[in-house]
Amino acid sequence: MQSVSDFMKENREKIIGLEKLLTSIKAIAPEGGGDGESEKCQALEKWLKSEGFTNIERYEAPDKRVSSGVRPSLVVTIPGKNGDVKGESKVWVMAHMDVVPTGDLKLWNTNPFECVEKDGRLYGRGVEDNQQGLCSAALAGLYYIKNNIVPNLTVKLLFVADEENGSEYGLNYLLHNYDLFHKEDLILIPDGGDPEGKTIEIAEKNILWLKIHVQGQQTHGSRPDSGANACLAASDLSLRLHNLEKVFNKTDDLFEPNYSTFQPTQRLKNVDSINIIPGEDTFCMDCRILPCYSLASVLKEVDSIIKAVENEHKVKIDYSCPQKSESPASPVSAPVAQKLAQALKKVHNIDAKFIGIGGGTVGAELRREGIDAVVWSSLDDQAHQPNEYCIVDNLIKDAETLVEFFK
Repeated sequence: MQSVSDFMKENREKIIGLEKLLTSIKAIAPEGGGDGESEKCQALEKWLKSEGFTNIERYEAPDKRVSSGVRPSLVVTIPGKNGDVKGESKVWVMAHMDVVPTGDLKLWNTNPFECVEKDGRLYGRGVEDNQQGLCSAALAGLYYIKNNIVPNLTVKLLFVADEENGSEYGLNYLLHNYDLFHKEDLILIPDGGDPEGKTIEIAEKNILWLKIHVQGQQTHGSRPDSGANACLAASDLSLRLHNLEKVFNKTDDLFEPNYSTFQPTQRLKNVDSINIIPGEDTFCMDCRILPCYSLASVLKEVDSIIKAVENEHKVKIDYSCPQKSESPASPVSAPVAQKLAQALKKVHNIDAKFIGIGGGTVGAELRREGIDAVVWSSLDDQAHQPNEYCIVDNLIKDAETLVEFFK
């Protein structure tokens, strides 16, 4: 049996080759003008089989918008000593195959879909988000396969579709149509982290986006008395909603910032001239709320504030929620959190730091189902940027951690 470090050195070029293969295939969702993940999934499955992985299952979510008609996800199983049966804990590592569009190509120094290796880095769209996590999981699994090692717990490598656009055809499809995940499972998502690989994300702020439409009465700029200024009402409302930071004012040092935020953001065009008092105005709020508060309690306050503004400004206000998400935290004591922290300490002498984030991950989908999940990786956070890169040593380092995590 090879040592882990020798195995990683021997297979370094092989895993770089997988990064290059996957980068060359445009796995972009229809929302971004792409044709989905089918071609990339097929190439990945072929590579896995060629390297000795035999227990591979494909789950396909129907999607008429793509040429294949489906959005595939792969589950690769490495049976453990405890067996692959319901009721027994399993270790999952979940990475996603889809990538975001390139954006302005003039901002790229290389072809985004041709992985370029330079100075220990791999450049290309998707090399970090999320192929680093995918490849580190595959490399860790390969260590067990090539050395004929049976892990204590059954290991499941999950490579999903549609993470970048809401997971309707990826994780959510699996959650709602198959009995794959259970409360005793340990689920790690290598899709966020820090350059040292020390932060383990166990919680997310609740997300509430509001798109608010104010209907007043348009009039001439010189006669505000003859109309109802929708812009004025909207401005007043945005400030009152921002002041909810003083109402929902608890703090939690797990997060940065450590408080709930209610921020006015996008504002849509209203009138074409300075001397027109708008009869309509639309603006948006991005609210990131500590998980100790329910979104129902927040929306109750929003409705109360809206009613007051309507009465004061003689306008009508309606709103929608383009995004609304809430989930409980995974506790620091959760087996998956502690097992990962112990692996980091043993392999790299890293003292893990548990954190919460203001953004959203697929971890929230699992936590809503009562399944603990953590998000972790060693990376420079290049997601969605031009000239996205992955540091090869980070990929190898993460694979070494996962080998220990699988034990």
